[in-house]
Amino acid sequence: MINTITVSQLNNYVKSLLENDSRLNIVSVSGEISNFKNHFSSGHWYFTLKDQNASVRCVMFKSCATRIKFSVEDGLQVIIRGRVSLYEKDGQYQFYAEEMHPVGEGDLALAFKQIKEKLEKEGLFDISTKRALVKFPKRIAVVTSDTGAAIKDILNITSKRYPACEIVVCPVLVQGGMAASDMISTLERVYALDNIDTIIIGRGGGSAEDLHCFNDEALARKLYESPFPVISAVGHETDFTICDFVADVRASTPSHAAELAVPDCSELHNRLTSLNDIIKHKTTIRHNFFVSKLSAMQNIFNTLNFERIIQNKQISIDRTLDKISSRVNNILQTKTTITSSWITRIDALSPLKIMSRGFSIILKDGKTVTDSNILNVGDEINVRLSKGDVKCHVTDITN
Repeated sequence: MINTITVSQLNNYVKSLLENDSRLNIVSVSGEISNFKNHFSSGHWYFTLKDQNASVRCVMFKSCATRIKFSVEDGLQVIIRGRVSLYEKDGQYQFYAEEMHPVGEGDLALAFKQIKEKLEKEGLFDISTKRALVKFPKRIAVVTSDTGAAIKDILNITSKRYPACEIVVCPVLVQGGMAASDMISTLERVYALDNIDTIIIGRGGGSAEDLHCFNDEALARKLYESPFPVISAVGHETDFTICDFVADVRASTPSHAAELAVPDCSELHNRLTSLNDIIKHKTTIRHNFFVSKLSAMQNIFNTLNFERIIQNKQISIDRTLDKISSRVNNILQTKTTITSSWITRIDALSPLKIMSRGFSIILKDGKTVTDSNILNVGDEINVRLSKGDVKCHVTDITN
């Protein structure tokens, strides 16, 4: 009789064969990512690794996926390291990935490239959004380690260059897995402070791994939200991080950041002294110019005979007044003659003048009578003479 086993027993047996094969317990496989799915609820990754001729189902559990620095997406060429086993439920074998590295470049370099391209497309690096630093800051917040050389350099330089500025030290982790989240929470507290003029965030130089926390996408976005101008001072002169691109100003070192953040009192003093000398020199030149001009005018004044000038002007004025007086008298005489002529003519036409020669005016009911036809026998009329009035009654009318 043939020995019969269940499907579960079969799958379990095949799984044990795969897992007990030392060649399949630790193996590295290269290929292209496809069908990538990130189950955010569990944090596990599921994908297919393929080449031109074959493919294999893969899974990476959350504990391993959280260590990957770059973004995983379809089409990415990678090398994964892990073990081969069988998923008993559906009887398919799959690769359990524990490590993943991009082909052709390092993990951190790829992560930096991906985040940089993403944020640049969103406009977080746009030069038009960059703010100018305050020329004479009163309060600067420094977000860095309180035990590193960076804070010592910043405090030393600012105290020498511009001691009037207050430095608010905000201690944070500057490397390691918790550094980015620590800096984000610290920045949130800094944003709530009053009278902050500038923020300096950074650390001294280090390896790419040490500086990687300053490439964190969430930290970059938090810096972009800053209500105050930000100076990024991460690493040495040749090192660039995502924070450098997001910040308003990038400093090559923490020392350089301190120099950018505050003016140099000695330079200001020298500048003021130089300006004072320039002002004095220009003032002296102007003073000498006006003194010379005034002296020349005084010499001209001394050479003029003002008494004769005044006499000549007085003679000219007198002659002008005589001309005006003569002209006015002529006009008045002419106007007087014309007026007299009109008065004579008007007087000759006056009714009173005519009446003085024996003429009279007959009035009836206050109206002048010029026609005998308007009178009747017995009418009372008033006869106005040159001197006095006479009342009469009409006894006869001759037309």
